[in-house]
Amino acid sequence: MTGGYLYHRRVADRAAASNARLDFVSVPEKSFPASVASGRGLLAALVDRKPDALLVDSIAAAYLGPWLPRRGLPPIVGMLHQPPGGIDHTGVRRYVQKVLDRRAYRFASRLLIASEDLADTLRASGMPADLLRVVAPGRDPADAPVAPQGDLRHGRKIAVLSVGNWVERKGLLDLLEAVASLPPDAVTLHLVGDPNVDPEYAAKVSARLNRPDLDGRVRTHGLLTPAEVVGHYRSADVFALASLREPYGTVYSEAMTEGLPVVGWDAGNLPHLARHGVEGFAVPPGDVRALGDALRTLAEDEPRRRTMAAAARIRSESFPNWDDTARVLFTEIRAVVEETRT
Repeated sequence: MTGGYLYHRRVADRAAASNARLDFVSVPEKSFPASVASGRGLLAALVDRKPDALLVDSIAAAYLGPWLPRRGLPPIVGMLHQPPGGIDHTGVRRYVQKVLDRRAYRFASRLLIASEDLADTLRASGMPADLLRVVAPGRDPADAPVAPQGDLRHGRKIAVLSVGNWVERKGLLDLLEAVASLPPDAVTLHLVGDPNVDPEYAAKVSARLNRPDLDGRVRTHGLLTPAEVVGHYRSADVFALASLREPYGTVYSEAMTEGLPVVGWDAGNLPHLARHGVEGFAVPPGDVRALGDALRTLAEDEPRRRTMAAAARIRSESFPNWDDTARVLFTEIRAVVEETRT
């Protein structure tokens, strides 16, 4: 429901407007690296389907890398939401995936990148700059929002919303520590996201939530639909995500579109989206005290919060919407197809 998965769903919904169709083919569910063996059969099936182009998402590239090139394949376009090796893996897994990802991208005619920050990282790593095109996600999260029941503040000064699955890179523990450092009447924090992705990390989050200093100050909502997430944006006062590695950070741009000042680390793509002290606060990575101070300022200084909220909404108007994103993506793919045919 988030990130690259939602990106492709939004684009596919708009394909007809670009006289195109986007069909999905998934890698079979097997553990890595055994799953890499599936790539050979997957490519054979793709040849039989005779598409005009093959769009390879960055979470699937490693499975195809060992089996490329393959006779009969159409031109390949990479769609990168993460750097080679991914952002959620470590050690041997990350190293092996990085090698396989880079091999797959060697056969791509174009590499579409989800953010300027990720494009900068790829250029610095030696990937050919002339193949890179930034096609950022849209800012418009859903057409028919579903409002949550009741006042999200629950008697406190502000309601803070955080949207992200319970995985370590989302920084939930840091955000909880920051909230715990505030006066009891300052913030009610709402966590939206799947708590079952990483059971070990989720256990740590649950243990922290159960400590007395957070009693009643945090509400968890699990995985919501996009329409329900928008309803929460519109009912909250501030958006916060303490993630160190967000290749784009779609939830930041969605929150800004709904007029929320954003708070997070000065890392990843956030500095490309929001200016520190203008549309929100981007504080030094790992500085939990600064994170708490940012939330305290927004809770206690209502005029400043409203000014930042207005600035965030205005800033978001410079971001693409999903119609823009789909149009650019299919234009790039069509250009690759036409170059191959001439």
